Amino acid sequence: MSAPDDILIVDDDPDMSDVVKSALEAEGYACRTVANGREALDEVAREKPALVLLDMLMPVMNGRECAHELRRDYGASIPIIVMTAAEHAEARRAELDADGVLAKPFDLDQLVRAVKSQLERER
Repeated sequence: MSAPDDILIVDDDPDMSDVVKSALEAEGYACRTVANGREALDEVAREKPALVLLDMLMPVMNGRECAHELRRDYGASIPIIVMTAAEHAEARRAELDADGVLAKPFDLDQLVRAVKSQLERER
């Protein structure tokens, strides 16, 4: 990677955000974290990321609302990978028009593979 891809991690669980951020930074990615969908929209407006990793259940604005606003405002120009503990993770992906899904709990290898795969598709 020449310049690091910028990934926005949206999760209200600080431990989850820290683990995801550390794993991706170890792979050479630049990461930003926010705790809810409203903060995510503000962060994307400041600087568009290469990828959004989006949790579903959060305070202030949940992942569903955030994904709908991202798609309305940016179309498919920002890929979204949903991170959810939902029983029907794949259904959540389709419902939100997300580009990928990681069903919680996931291991860090799955995370890295999903991110690499998505970013390669975008190139």
